[in-house]
Amino acid sequence: MQSLRRHLVLAALSLASTSLATLPSLAADGPRIGQPAPDFTGTDSNGAQLRLADLKGKVVVLEWTNDGCPYVGKWYSSGAMQQLQRDAASLGVVWLSIASSAPGEQGYVDAKKANDDTASRHAAPAHVLLDPQGVIGHLYRAETTPHIFVIKPDGTLAYMGGADSIASTRISDMQKAEPYAREAIEAVSAGKPVAHPVTHPYGCTVKYSS
Repeated sequence: MQSLRRHLVLAALSLASTSLATLPSLAADGPRIGQPAPDFTGTDSNGAQLRLADLKGKVVVLEWTNDGCPYVGKWYSSGAMQQLQRDAASLGVVWLSIASSAPGEQGYVDAKKANDDTASRHAAPAHVLLDPQGVIGHLYRAETTPHIFVIKPDGTLAYMGGADSIASTRISDMQKAEPYAREAIEAVSAGKPVAHPVTHPYGCTVKYSS
């Protein structure tokens, strides 16, 4: 009996040890500031294949978008997102707009619709990535549109969160908000630390297929 009891105790300790050992990997699941940004390969609206790893050496911005979302609409109808895209490009930043809405959901775009939207709103991303299965979105745990990620030239993640600090669809609020995304892009481009590396994203939920 004593031998059996000892065996059961050792088995329980072994199981607990195994469970605890898995906790760091579970906590590390998903994007983390200061860690390598999850790599991916995607197809852009012109049919080109793009791999994040091939952009190493450049600052990269990922912007989740949905043309039917009023929060996205605020940024584009005001011209603020387009200006931020152009300002980022002038710093050598590669801007990737990502559409992760599933077919039949708000914000879904095929290649033609993505290019028509870019032209009609005079947007200036380097590429629009089509992600209708939500593969890239789930990889980054993108929650809202917009949701912004800024990646350093060494491939590590420097910022993830909201485009600014006021969760509103009102254009007038943009003047009062702290411009988190702009601050992060400018800081990373200058080789400086990001003041607010993680902020709360706001907007419409990403319309994944599941």
